[in-house]
Amino acid sequence: MCLVALAIDDNRRFPFVVAANRDEYFDRPASRLAWWTPADGGPEILAGRDMSAGGTWMGLTAAGRFALVTNVRRIVEVDPEAPSRGEIVPHWLRTELRPDQFWMQTSLTGYAPFNLIAADFRRGDCFWASNEQALPHRIERGIFGLSNAALDTPWPKVVSLKARLGEALKEAESVDMLASRLFEALADREAAPDAELPATGIERDRERLLSSAFIRTPDGRYGTRCSTVVVTERVKRQLVTHVFERTFTAGPGLALLRRTVLKDWPPRYADRAHPQVATTDVAETEVDGTHVPALEMPIPVKKTRVRSLLKPISR
Repeated sequence: MCLVALAIDDNRRFPFVVAANRDEYFDRPASRLAWWTPADGGPEILAGRDMSAGGTWMGLTAAGRFALVTNVRRIVEVDPEAPSRGEIVPHWLRTELRPDQFWMQTSLTGYAPFNLIAADFRRGDCFWASNEQALPHRIERGIFGLSNAALDTPWPKVVSLKARLGEALKEAESVDMLASRLFEALADREAAPDAELPATGIERDRERLLSSAFIRTPDGRYGTRCSTVVVTERVKRQLVTHVFERTFTAGPGLALLRRTVLKDWPPRYADRAHPQVATTDVAETEVDGTHVPALEMPIPVKKTRVRSLLKPISR
């Protein structure tokens, strides 16, 4: 991912919404959104896949983990032997570690500069971390934006996408309307005014080229490869999550749209103060209209009365 806006617990009907663009060279092979098992094992993840290094830029598991990664844009000598940052997302999705434990392990691995947004909805946790910061930062309710600098750094395209996400949440009357509005925002090719361009150490002309939400270089070699929208809707007492991915080619061909629907996702975190009848959560999915059998969670969890996805922090 190179541009992301995230809304979590900001809207009662749509408690979790992500709008994101992935920018990359078109000659780097990648596969479209699907369920697949990482090379190192672990649960299946729903994600696109970088076929060069085997990782991904954004993904989730049926068990309730979610993550995305962006690079940090600055002039730095990158170790050619450094591991791919796309490994970080599958590592988070398959682990059972808490954020602090995962961060101790990840920050020492030698990755080039990156941002990570990761959630474990079973624990009611979401955090942002960067290997340019000492510790992970817990995300609480609100609307957040991320590109190739720190969380909520006010680059024009970050500010614009956050604002358009906020407007869409207030006005959308359906999941499809919300997704359509967000895809429109992600397709914006307007460059930022020169006076508002960030200074990241690259040439001014390239800074301007990279300042729009949707990117395409004049030579057609680099640009926005896919746009992804995740919308969780409350339907009575059930959460239903829709994952849309629109993929683009270097040429003028039509964008391809793939949609996946997950019922009872994300799972609610357990609140021991208000236990109800023990039951087993399941996640049912549809990929391109094809039903995928329900995936049962490994252990029963307690249904809870929870108004939010994030667990409140005791003050």
